[in-house]
Amino acid sequence: MTRLRRSVTAAAVLTLGAVVGAVLGFAAPAAAHITVNPNEANQGGYARLAFRVPNESDEAATTKVEVFFPEDAPVASVTTMPVPGWTVAVEKRAVNPPLEVHGSQVTEAVAKITWTASSDDTGVKPGEFQEFPVSAGPLPEVDQMVFRALQTYSDGNVVRWIDPPAAAGGEEPASPAPVLRLAAAPADGAPAGGAPSAGVSAAAVPASGTSDGGGSNAWGIAGLVAGLAGLVLGGLAYARTRRVGAPPAA
Repeated sequence: MTRLRRSVTAAAVLTLGAVVGAVLGFAAPAAAHITVNPNEANQGGYARLAFRVPNESDEAATTKVEVFFPEDAPVASVTTMPVPGWTVAVEKRAVNPPLEVHGSQVTEAVAKITWTASSDDTGVKPGEFQEFPVSAGPLPEVDQMVFRALQTYSDGNVVRWIDPPAAAGGEEPASPAPVLRLAAAPADGAPAGGAPSAGVSAAAVPASGTSDGGGSNAWGIAGLVAGLAGLVLGGLAYARTRRVGAPPAA
């Protein structure tokens, strides 16, 4: 009887361990890289976006981030949110033909945004990430925008996040560029997004050190693991009850 109990318990523990390992393995993020969050918006509207920059160095801090706007998908306007300890510069380029924006002809589009840390101490330290929020628009009528990005560390190392996204079913590139997918504007006549307000509310964009979706995903995964654990423990209790009520062996 003792041997049977140990076998059942060991099997349950192994099963639970395998389930937890599979769930956590599935939930483990890919190698950290610069992303734009949210990663979807509507064509023709304005979007509040945050370029999320994780630090992948064990020793150096990230001290400069350069984000290049795609030339084949011009955006006329961008406003930035202050990031403590960082300065920001927006560069523009000429476009021809001009862009039509609210009935006016605009001859310049955003070329690049550069964020620079005031010192190494205000940079993104090892084990941390920083978000750089912007409001941009009107967004072009294309399926996606690919933002090439350069990440400079305090030791002089520069990481180039410039690889285009892989085709459907393809392997993710080694240094993927941030990608914003764009959906067609609503067909019911509702505006895809109004002009940006004078300032971008801090509540509208995830704050530094927070995740717009990671928290809910983590809770969902924790709930799944807890549910599976309860199922396994319930099975153990049922098996123990059956053994208690079973007649003794001859």
